[in-house]
Amino acid sequence: MAEARWETIRVEMCERAGQPAALEVQRVYPAEFLPDQPPHLAAHRCSLGIACNMLDRPGCTFAGTLPGYDPRHP
Repeated sequence: MAEARWETIRVEMCERAGQPAALEVQRVYPAEFLPDQPPHLAAHRCSLGIACNMLDRPGCTFAGTLPGYDPRHP
Protein backbone atom coordinates (compact mmCIF):
# COMPACT_ATOMS: atom_id res chain seq x y z
CA MET A 1 0.00 0.00 0.00
CA ALA A 2 1.27 3.49 -0.82
CA GLU A 3 2.33 5.73 2.05
CA ALA A 4 1.90 9.52 2.16
CA ARG A 5 4.11 11.68 4.39
CA TRP A 6 4.53 15.41 4.92
CA GLU A 7 8.22 16.38 4.76
CA THR A 8 9.83 19.76 5.37
CA ILE A 9 11.72 21.07 2.35
CA ARG A 10 13.21 24.05 4.14
CA VAL A 11 12.60 26.62 6.84
CA GLU A 12 12.95 30.24 5.72
CA MET A 13 11.85 33.70 6.69
CA CYS A 14 8.41 34.54 5.32
CA GLU A 15 8.29 38.14 4.12
CA ARG A 16 4.50 38.25 4.21
CA ALA A 17 4.00 36.83 7.72
CA GLY A 18 7.21 38.28 9.17
CA GLN A 19 8.39 35.07 10.87
CA PRO A 20 10.10 31.77 9.97
CA ALA A 21 7.92 29.31 8.08
CA ALA A 22 8.43 25.62 7.30
CA LEU A 23 7.70 24.82 3.65
CA GLU A 24 6.45 21.24 3.34
CA VAL A 25 5.50 18.79 0.58
CA GLN A 26 3.38 15.68 0.75
CA ARG A 27 5.27 12.81 -0.85
CA VAL A 28 3.46 9.63 -1.75
CA TYR A 29 5.80 6.66 -1.69
CA PRO A 30 4.89 3.63 -3.81
CA ALA A 31 3.90 0.26 -2.44
CA GLU A 32 6.60 -2.30 -1.63
CA PHE A 33 5.93 -4.28 -4.80
CA LEU A 34 6.83 -1.19 -6.92
CA PRO A 35 10.21 -0.25 -5.40
CA ASP A 36 11.66 1.34 -8.55
CA GLN A 37 9.04 4.09 -8.69
CA PRO A 38 10.06 7.54 -7.40
CA PRO A 39 7.82 9.27 -4.85
CA HIS A 40 5.11 11.57 -6.22
CA LEU A 41 4.65 15.11 -4.92
CA ALA A 42 0.97 15.40 -4.07
CA ALA A 43 0.63 18.77 -2.30
CA HIS A 44 2.41 21.76 -0.76
CA ARG A 45 1.75 23.49 2.54
CA CYS A 46 3.25 26.02 4.89
CA SER A 47 3.38 25.99 8.67
CA LEU A 48 1.99 29.55 8.62
CA GLY A 49 -0.67 28.89 5.97
CA ILE A 50 -3.69 29.58 8.17
CA ALA A 51 -2.22 32.75 9.69
CA CYS A 52 -1.08 33.95 6.26
CA ASN A 53 -4.55 33.44 4.80
CA MET A 54 -5.96 35.77 7.48
CA LEU A 55 -3.80 38.67 6.25
CA ASP A 56 -5.27 41.31 3.96
CA ARG A 57 -3.22 40.17 0.95
CA PRO A 58 -2.73 36.81 -0.80
CA GLY A 59 -0.01 34.49 0.46
CA CYS A 60 1.87 32.10 -1.79
CA THR A 61 1.59 28.70 -3.41
CA PHE A 62 2.38 27.02 -0.08
CA ALA A 63 -0.48 28.84 1.68
CA GLY A 64 -2.80 27.88 -1.16
CA THR A 65 -4.03 31.39 -1.99
CA LEU A 66 -1.61 32.62 -4.67
CA PRO A 67 -0.47 29.74 -6.88
CA GLY A 68 1.61 32.00 -9.12
CA TYR A 69 4.03 33.07 -6.34
CA ASP A 70 6.62 30.58 -5.12
CA PRO A 71 8.85 31.99 -2.34
CA ARG A 72 11.64 29.59 -3.28
CA HIS A 73 11.98 31.36 -6.66
CA PRO A 74 11.43 35.11 -6.09
